[in-house]
Amino acid sequence: MIKPLENRVLVKMKEGEETTKSGIILSSSAQEKPQIAEVIEVGPGKKIDGKLQEMYVKKGDNIIISEYAGTKVKYEGIEYIIIKQDDILAIVD
Repeated sequence: MIKPLENRVLVKMKEGEETTKSGIILSSSAQEKPQIAEVIEVGPGKKIDGKLQEMYVKKGDNIIISEYAGTKVKYEGIEYIIIKQDDILAIVD
């Protein structure tokens, strides 16, 4: 498994909607790019002035991330994104 370092978070993007609310099926090119991701792993935090910065997310959280944030990585056939905690905009309940 991939274990992020410092204040980085490993996420997996949620799939976009394939049909509209009225039942129209969208082609993959017409679908909106999802910005909601699931947290897979969380780094331990980053030390700033000798004090460990708190991580605000945990495994299993659904989050909203910046559209072009992070670095894409493929591991065992699954595509993940490694982002910094600063690129997380919100936690979805």
